[in-house]
Amino acid sequence: MTQNATFKENVRKFFKELLSYFNVAEDLEPQLDAEMSIRSGVSFKGSQLLVLIFAIFIASLGLNTDSIPVIIGAMLISPLMGPIIGMGLAIGIEDYALLNRSLKNIVMAIIGSLAASAIYFLISPQYEGASQLLARTSPSIYDVFVALFGGAAGIVSIACKNKGQVMPGVAIATSLMPPLCTAGYGLATLQPHFFFGALYLFFTNMIFILFASLIGVKLMKYKRVVYQDSKRSRRVQAIVYSIVFATIGFSCYLTYGMIRKNVFMREATMFVENEMVFPNTQVLNQKIYMTGNQRHIDVTLIGQALPKDSLQLAMMMKLDSVGLGGTMLNIKQGFSLSEPEGVDNEKNFQQFYTIMQQEIDMRQNTIDSLKEVVKVYSTFGQESHNIAPEVKVLFPAVKDIALSRMIAASTVSGVVDTVNMVFVNAPKGLSASEKAKLTEYVGIRLKEEHVHLTLNPSNFPWPSSDAKATGK
Repeated sequence: MTQNATFKENVRKFFKELLSYFNVAEDLEPQLDAEMSIRSGVSFKGSQLLVLIFAIFIASLGLNTDSIPVIIGAMLISPLMGPIIGMGLAIGIEDYALLNRSLKNIVMAIIGSLAASAIYFLISPQYEGASQLLARTSPSIYDVFVALFGGAAGIVSIACKNKGQVMPGVAIATSLMPPLCTAGYGLATLQPHFFFGALYLFFTNMIFILFASLIGVKLMKYKRVVYQDSKRSRRVQAIVYSIVFATIGFSCYLTYGMIRKNVFMREATMFVENEMVFPNTQVLNQKIYMTGNQRHIDVTLIGQALPKDSLQLAMMMKLDSVGLGGTMLNIKQGFSLSEPEGVDNEKNFQQFYTIMQQEIDMRQNTIDSLKEVVKVYSTFGQESHNIAPEVKVLFPAVKDIALSRMIAASTVSGVVDTVNMVFVNAPKGLSASEKAKLTEYVGIRLKEEHVHLTLNPSNFPWPSSDAKATGK
């Protein structure tokens, strides 16, 4: 065998062994056993219906209190997956008696769930839509994928001997319970947005769990029932595939709208933060939203009033430059007690108060800082006059003394520093020890650690005796 042939044989063995990991044929249960397991979960009479109603109440409590652990607990005990997978099996093996029974049971489950959740929210003291509740009213293509893969995992786990903990995980992932509870909330509070949005999300999940189950049944080559109507079978499958593709199309449309809105919200927020920055004017609040295809940015400014027309024109040009052309920009300046309907005046007043308080605190800090600077410099000026008599007694050779706090700046590096200077007029000079003592004395007197002394600076304008005599 040539080297090339050996290499090909090794590659073939590698891929054969790799594919063996995905082969579930040896792990499959007999079709009859798998069917019995699915058929037993289709019925919603007696205990199954009571368990579903209890699970609905638990999920409603979880949504009402925005508690994720409670919602997960409701998903785990919910028997909703049974009739949906039953419909997938029924279409796959063309058992229309099972299909009719599954349809009746899922309809009863939906009606019972809606009634239970609506009753709960009618008597619940809390009517605010918590975040977990609102999240179940915006179906998208991502929900399609979750339901599709969840349904696939569900049918495989039922059909195989090694089931493990797959079904509880599928129940959590596909989220069948929260949408029904949210729809019940919308029914109880007469809010169509909640009702129809959540019901569509449930319908999407149900369709793709069914579809994944149908594909799984076909791939596992389950035998059809003995008595079958091929014409009816084709009609049913055509309806199922039509609904699947219509749901995918509508979900893609909703996903496109959701992504488009999220991108706009992010870019508009960055625009306000980066472009609407002015020296003496601040953004009090902002509202970014979409109505249909029209994008809106409402901004309220506070502080120094800016020219309205030129500001609007400049901002519109910047919107075009950052890819937000066509956005309706509404700029309001100042603060009015008569706000239009829908504006939260209490929130605006709170923001206004906070900004003004920050402005006052900042200016007060500036004033306090300037006072300290003035105090330091005035202290130096006064001390020159105060210590002159003392210096005359302690250092008779000194005729004049001047104190100054100066700012020294480097022309090379730009570094600046504060320097405490003592200028001394001693015509006969001072010894090194006298200079050291005078420097130490001035430092102690002024409570400064670093003092620099300059002796007899040339051309220094010392006060002369003539000037004192004439009063100049």
